Amino acid sequence: MDEDFRSLADRVREESGGSGPYELLIGTEDHEELAGVLTARGQPLWAREIAAFRLGCAGDRRAFEALVLLLNHRDPERCVSASYALAQLDDPRTPRAAAALAGNGLRTAYALHPVRLLTELRAPESVPALITTLERLLAPDEPHWRVALACVEGLGLLGDARARTVLEAARNHPRLSPAATTALNRLP
Repeated sequence: MDEDFRSLADRVREESGGSGPYELLIGTEDHEELAGVLTARGQPLWAREIAAFRLGCAGDRRAFEALVLLLNHRDPERCVSASYALAQLDDPRTPRAAAALAGNGLRTAYALHPVRLLTELRAPESVPALITTLERLLAPDEPHWRVALACVEGLGLLGDARARTVLEAARNHPRLSPAATTALNRLP
């Protein structure tokens, strides 16, 4: 059991009550059984999360939809697990989904992990989505500065010159200025 799976297992043990179904999902190697949890009615969220995580990490694309839903969950720990599994899944739909979640103005409070996933994926969608999201977050009195900071850091890591204008604008924001300066120094 790797560290990411152990962290998920420990976190949901209490939520599940450490029940027989929990032990079964943690221990099974049967992908059909795990996929069945994703489609069966009445399954608790913790069971769907374990099944989606395990399938995603194994490269089984049946986990994609469940992982995208978890990536946009209000519980940051679920977002972290989903992001990790989506990165392992290597599904070509992942960058578009992460870009859509990052750019959804109604869900900005939950966009931190989609933004970080876009940076990790280094997909063609990554830079345009991060630029668009950051532009929206540079408005005065924007409360989601942590998401804006993740965009700035991501654009710096990606090192794409298209980000120069928005990073220069980010330097005018006290919380973003140091990261924006660092990001600008990384651009060609």
